[in-house]
Amino acid sequence: MEKADLSNLESLKVLIVDDQYLVHNLLKSSFDELGIRHIKYAENAYYALRLCEQQRFHIVICAFNVKSDKDGFHLLEELKFKGHVNKRTVLIFLSAETDESLVNSIVELQPDDFWVKPLDSARVKQRLPQVLNIKRTLFDVFEAIDLKNYSKAIYLADRHLLNPQLARFHLQLMRIKGEALLKLLEFEEAERFYQQLMQKHQMSWMYLGYVTALLKQDKMQQIEQLLAEMTDRVDTRFATYDLLAQYYIEQQDFDKAYEEIKKAVALSPRNIERNKKVWDLARLTHDFEGQYLATQAMAKHAKNSLHDSPVLALNVIRAGLDLAQTLNNERSKKILQQTDKQIQALEKDYKEAALFKEQITIAKARLFLATDERKKAESLVDLHVSVRPIVSLDDNLDKAKIFHELGRREEAALIMDAVKKQISSDNLAGLVVKKYVEQECDEQDRVHFTPKQLQSMAIEFFKKKKYGAALSALEQAMELTPKNNKVPISVLKVLTLIFEEGGLSAGQKELALRTISLLEKNQLRDEELQVVGQYKERLAPVLAQAMLPMD
Repeated sequence: MEKADLSNLESLKVLIVDDQYLVHNLLKSSFDELGIRHIKYAENAYYALRLCEQQRFHIVICAFNVKSDKDGFHLLEELKFKGHVNKRTVLIFLSAETDESLVNSIVELQPDDFWVKPLDSARVKQRLPQVLNIKRTLFDVFEAIDLKNYSKAIYLADRHLLNPQLARFHLQLMRIKGEALLKLLEFEEAERFYQQLMQKHQMSWMYLGYVTALLKQDKMQQIEQLLAEMTDRVDTRFATYDLLAQYYIEQQDFDKAYEEIKKAVALSPRNIERNKKVWDLARLTHDFEGQYLATQAMAKHAKNSLHDSPVLALNVIRAGLDLAQTLNNERSKKILQQTDKQIQALEKDYKEAALFKEQITIAKARLFLATDERKKAESLVDLHVSVRPIVSLDDNLDKAKIFHELGRREEAALIMDAVKKQISSDNLAGLVVKKYVEQECDEQDRVHFTPKQLQSMAIEFFKKKKYGAALSALEQAMELTPKNNKVPISVLKVLTLIFEEGGLSAGQKELALRTISLLEKNQLRDEELQVVGQYKERLAPVLAQAMLPMD
């Protein structure tokens, strides 16, 4: 696209993506009056993509809720990914809804304007020329951004800022300059730049840029009060949660990162990459319920998008199996029944499912094992699962799990060795994924049973009054499933009985304190709070003694 293209209204090519003919007609009549003639219409995202493959559009106007296949968020995401639109393209979103999650999703894609339905012809004729004027005037800056030449973008922005005739574009130019400084990792300069801006203006993007610059320099203490204010404001809280999640990941405080990223996802649920962060952090923090919910969210929001893949359905199945293995009740059975149906649906609904034959076989074997059909699981693995690692990290992790769950430690170790080599050579693998792989390797090496098996073992030991053995099994189960309150409460129960029968060792006292600390961090139901309170009361003498400072 050339700058001159945006000056000749008659030659402008416009794409309107909306499933309402009334919108088509209103925009057509409005554009006719402006002198815009070349307009294409698409009632769904599929046709819009076809049109974009055939020609380049100067203006793309897209409804957020294109209901027939994929929504506007995923359509625009795909258009950007495939290079059909960029910063030089005029991008306008349409929507009849203005709820916070939708607005956050739109802001993420950075359109040039957002028009609220029902549309008004006078407003359309007023707003479009304004947007076109910005694109024409700042075309060279947008071109530099498209080429990822951020130094040039800053140079051009500075030149334009010296031109008093462009005063009405100065705020936009300063925003571009600040974002370019952050892209170039010039955090100290970005801090000074945003600080100067905030002395004159009170724009939300300035505060977000300033906070980003300081967090990247680990200056959290300077902005704690500001962060609290920003998480209270509708226009900044979503982005602030996102920034805090990334900050805590870099600080390797994964529990805090997990809490912040969940808040961000709740405010903008459609972003698949952010949901993937939730999943990765849930795995690292042993939140099996969170893993299951995150994989379900990814599969739901990715439907018909460029992210849609049998892999997402596989991840839901895997997360369901993992969750079921932490439970020992009716809910476990229900999840396993759902998982069985999901495996059947995966094989039926996806043409590509045949490419995942071994992965699906592993899921079936894990399902057999979880439903106490060990011989069927062993038969499937013997016939169809090799010890050779494959390309996908998650496929290899699941392969190691089935060998581990079957007690075949040598085969599991072989796969995990390959996973460790894979993660060390993958420069794109994030810190969270690397830490999760390290954790999996360590836990598989030390703990040889699933949480469900450990809980069953503990129950049998407890019935035989072998409290030490029961406690050992429960401690391992608690390490694997710290957010399953039933397990740490069972630990307290056994510790209480051991204490009342003869006292606790130093290690058991430390375990009691650690278990209570864990439960205080977890969300407890009223009845759980009551039970924990009773055990704490019975353990009060030993707890008080354990907390006394040493001489």
